[in-house]
Amino acid sequence: MPAFIATYTGPAGQSRSLTLKASDLSQARKLLRRRGIRAEELKPASDNKNDENGSSGLLSFDLNKLLEKPPGVKEKAVFASKLAALVDAGVPIVRSLDLMATQQKLPMFQRALMKVSLDVNEGIALGTAIRQWPKVFDELSIAMVEAGEAGGVLDEALKRLAKLLEDNAKLQNQIKGALGYPVAVLVIAILVFLGMTIFLIPTFAGIFEDLGAELPAFTQLLVNLSDLLRSSVALYAAGALLMAVWLTRRYYGTHNGRRVIDRLLLKLPLFGELILMTATAQFCRIFSSLTRAGVPILQAMEISSQTAGNAIISDAILTSRSMVQEGVLLSTALIRQKVLPDMALNMLAIGEETGEMDRMLSKVADFYEDEVGAMVKALTSMLEPAMIVVVGGIVGSILLAMYLPMFTVFDQIQ
Repeated sequence: MPAFIATYTGPAGQSRSLTLKASDLSQARKLLRRRGIRAEELKPASDNKNDENGSSGLLSFDLNKLLEKPPGVKEKAVFASKLAALVDAGVPIVRSLDLMATQQKLPMFQRALMKVSLDVNEGIALGTAIRQWPKVFDELSIAMVEAGEAGGVLDEALKRLAKLLEDNAKLQNQIKGALGYPVAVLVIAILVFLGMTIFLIPTFAGIFEDLGAELPAFTQLLVNLSDLLRSSVALYAAGALLMAVWLTRRYYGTHNGRRVIDRLLLKLPLFGELILMTATAQFCRIFSSLTRAGVPILQAMEISSQTAGNAIISDAILTSRSMVQEGVLLSTALIRQKVLPDMALNMLAIGEETGEMDRMLSKVADFYEDEVGAMVKALTSMLEPAMIVVVGGIVGSILLAMYLPMFTVFDQIQ
């Protein structure tokens, strides 16, 4: 039977710990309540194994925490869906959180759910409890939970959150799936080219040199490239490339750098339009879900700006938020920014006039998600033959460079 360690405050105010055995967290809490103990922290005894090893164990424990993976969109969507089903079935929220914690495989997520369950059991609101874990629960999840608690419809809010996260995950997977194939093919093509240039070309060049054949210009070009790749210059070039990538990432991490690069990304042919449509779909979906759940419009705009995925679009939403705070209509404020597509802005204006803004934005989100799906398929159909041509061109060039000198050798034999 698993062991749990409970930390609590004794009658004299001193901190004490107690080890007890129980089948799960819920039973451990029941045993503590029977003893009249109110635990400040309750966790599995296995979490403290490293403490027995002194400072090295503590260092290892801290390192493990540092390397822990936070939950992704898919994990959070599954959590929200299961929690909504449990709450809707009448299972107490603390019991539901305990069940979710025991089923969770990610250590960080499991630890967060255990602590949230303890806090809720002590009377803290669920929204307040999950706000203490920003690496696990984002602002969108927190706002939806808080709105559901305030309106007494937590199960409905969790269902909407699960649907929203699932839609976002589906949209991201569409884009990753479309770009994954051409990127993988391109990487393989580059590796094949480097392998054949570095290892195969020098072998044939040595054979032709022994035969006294004069190398054609194209073959000599690849031989020179092979010599260059095998020299120390290639190492310096690779180091310079890695440094450039690192500097670009550092620059993108700055306030101005991210805006410069994101502005350039929006101007890219095809991909810029795809980024804009994806950001528009996410903004409309998240904003409509938040307002429908009862989140104030200013808070909904702030949360939506954080999930836009592009700094230029995020800045436009935040600037519009300031204008809305001064009394300007949301559609008017966004039109002045000249960033989002006209169709989305016109539908938003109609929604404001008819009083069904959230419903209209939901339709806009559906439209742009379908557009993103269609564009992703079109890009995939264009990139697949292009990648085949690139790979064929690379392999064909290498083979041509190796076979051209053979004609010179045959002429000398004749």
